Parts: sequence; structure tokens; C-alpha cells
Amino acid sequence: MMVRINGTEREYKPGMSVLQLLEETGYSISRVAVEKNGAIVPKGRLAETLLEDEDILEVVSFVGGG
Repeated sequence: MMVRINGTEREYKPGMSVLQLLEETGYSISRVAVEKNGAIVPKGRLAETLLEDEDILEVVSFVGGG
């Protein structure tokens, strides 16, 4: 099963949540915004939002600085 994250295809395990995929790929959960198939996924719902074959995820990481 495949999803696309920021334009790159990646395999995932059936039943995997968006949160699990982000953790597996090394994202800092506290500093990201996630869009799944064009809709924002609230941080509080990342763990319960399951991936489906051919989902498209856009992940934006926030970086502090001045």
C-alpha cells in the first residue's frame, strides 16, 4: 500500500495512522501541520486518522528563528 508525502511515494502498513507514519519518518509532531487529500488534519486527530491507499499528504514543518 502506498501514500504520497510531499510528492514522494512511501509504503505503509495497513491500519497505520497519520501519526504513526509521521513518527516513523522522523517528523517532530509538535512542529508540523498536515493536510490529507486537501483537508487539514487537526493535531488532536492525527492518531485516529488512518491512512488509505493512494492518500496524498502534505506536511509542513515550522522552524523557529529570527
